Amino acid sequence: MKKVLVTGALGFIGFHLTQRLIKEGYKVVSVDVINSYYDIRLKYAKLPLLGFDESTIWPNVMYQSSLYADLRFSKTDISDRYYLEKLMQDEKFDIVCNLAAQAGVQYSIANPHTYIADNITGFINLMDACRQTGVSHFIYASSSSVYGDREDVPFSENDNVDNPISLYAASKKSNELMAHSYSHLYKLKTTGLRFFTVYGPWGRPDMAPFIFVKNIYEGKKITVFNNGELERDFTYVSDIVNGIFLVISGNNKNDVYQIYNIGNSNPVNLNDFISTIENALGIKAQINYEPLRKGDVKRTYSDISKLSADYGYKPSVNIDEGIKRFVEWYLAIQVKSSTMNH
Repeated sequence: MKKVLVTGALGFIGFHLTQRLIKEGYKVVSVDVINSYYDIRLKYAKLPLLGFDESTIWPNVMYQSSLYADLRFSKTDISDRYYLEKLMQDEKFDIVCNLAAQAGVQYSIANPHTYIADNITGFINLMDACRQTGVSHFIYASSSSVYGDREDVPFSENDNVDNPISLYAASKKSNELMAHSYSHLYKLKTTGLRFFTVYGPWGRPDMAPFIFVKNIYEGKKITVFNNGELERDFTYVSDIVNGIFLVISGNNKNDVYQIYNIGNSNPVNLNDFISTIENALGIKAQINYEPLRKGDVKRTYSDISKLSADYGYKPSVNIDEGIKRFVEWYLAIQVKSSTMNH
């Protein structure tokens, strides 16, 4: 049974991946710093679902899940090099999946130093600890934002990505470069996954799907940029997790350094996306239109042929079904929170 370290395990994708790995019979150690980039209650609410008591979580202490024999958790900052190295020396992981990062394009414009600490320092700490402890495969989250504001679509891994238009994108491009050097120098197998606009239950509340559903449901205006003339390759979280799992479980014998797009390969116009949410909620949106923001790209569209060829990746959840599931989850947590508040 392989042992996997999942960083950012209380984040959106990390939480779903942790559940999938446990279900598939892996030994999992999950870590998360639980930062306050967004409402930490959304992260703490996931702990009981994984079998941890949210009231007794102290930093750098390893906790055993009460629900899963093969799951443990530590509140750990990957930019804490010394604890991280000790953890990895003690545990001897087969695979590391790094989903810990400071997310968000707009936040990177106002808070650049956070991205260096988490996305650069934390990343090199983790990768170097992989080298020292004999990890066989280092898998990490990159981003579609590395493509910048390209006109040519779909985005291919062969495209030049030397023109990021946000510090967040620059930090992800830096990760790919650092991974390349470690693969070259130490023959550490590294796989970078460029995620395309992930949405679904437990999604990040700073992202458009969550903001739109919340505000439309509450009867508040939503802000839409560029008159809604934006396209996003919205990808449902289970499709993303399935792609990551295929990479974790696969025995692909290709080069030690790989980059893959992981998306839906079916861009959706933002106005159509809003219509889908309106239909799912049965509520009409009130829209405030604003110009395009700094750092935002007009379109994302993934060419997923490489991941499909190497690992058999095939997304299966269309936008209507994905939004329906997301809205059902959102309404359920509203009912639960209102019950708890009375």
